[in-house]
Amino acid sequence: MGILRMAGATPCKKNAALKAQVSELAEVLKTQAHTLGNHGLDEHEFYNSGLFRGAVEQIRGEFVASMTPKREFVAHVLNHMADEGYIKDWLSAGAANRHDYSVTLNDGSTAAIELKGCLDGNNTNIFTRPPHADEFIIWSVCTNASADPEKNVWSGLHTRLSAEMIDRDQRIDGVVVWDFVCGTVGRPCPKLLSSPERIQQIGPYVLPPPCVYMFPSTVPSPRNNPQPKPQPIEKVGILSAMHRCFGGREAEIFDVHFSARYEGADLQRMTRIEKDGTMMRESGFTSIKRQ
Repeated sequence: MGILRMAGATPCKKNAALKAQVSELAEVLKTQAHTLGNHGLDEHEFYNSGLFRGAVEQIRGEFVASMTPKREFVAHVLNHMADEGYIKDWLSAGAANRHDYSVTLNDGSTAAIELKGCLDGNNTNIFTRPPHADEFIIWSVCTNASADPEKNVWSGLHTRLSAEMIDRDQRIDGVVVWDFVCGTVGRPCPKLLSSPERIQQIGPYVLPPPCVYMFPSTVPSPRNNPQPKPQPIEKVGILSAMHRCFGGREAEIFDVHFSARYEGADLQRMTRIEKDGTMMRESGFTSIKRQ
């Protein structure tokens, strides 16, 4: 079966006007880059030298590799949550760990957070639920305003996370999709269209409420647990704290259903996303392929 497309995995859509502007600027750079800088080359020499391609690749690598702006954003959010009494404390887990943040919730339990980018890359597959964590969530910080939110979220939830969870028996309690590009001109937020007063100023950031995706409390298993239900947000303290602190509404929570089965020797899964009882998007059963 293919994918049943309905309202979509997220209400956020890519900005068509921005995409057109990006394409236009890219074309200008490709044809006029030789006029920039003091390289001393004529047009033919410039494009044959590899200078332009090298500069583009260097800039791209710097954008991809730099985590500093993302970590500054997360620190502001978690500090605000602690200051407002929604969590007790938090700390960075450090490079030696396979998760990024550890949060002490108000009931004393521990939530671990794994920070990811736009969810459509192979890095999304790399995670391990810490044994000490009472809760474990993925936080998508996608700062590329020209990216396609629908493609990224669906790729992350169905193509990548569901396969990793089922194949490696790794439980994820939920996903939050939220960053400092949300609600800007580059990525308008549907939540603010009719209620612009819902925006909050947190340090240098002006933020809409986060998009929260609730996962089952158990890992789908073809024989013993083929269709576990998504857990309510009250059962996942870190997501509940984010949702309440930043003015989320009950009708905006996404419930993610995973189903698992065997088709012959193939392990397959299906993903369905619902919001406020309405089907948003559903896949057919697709095989989990491993190298």
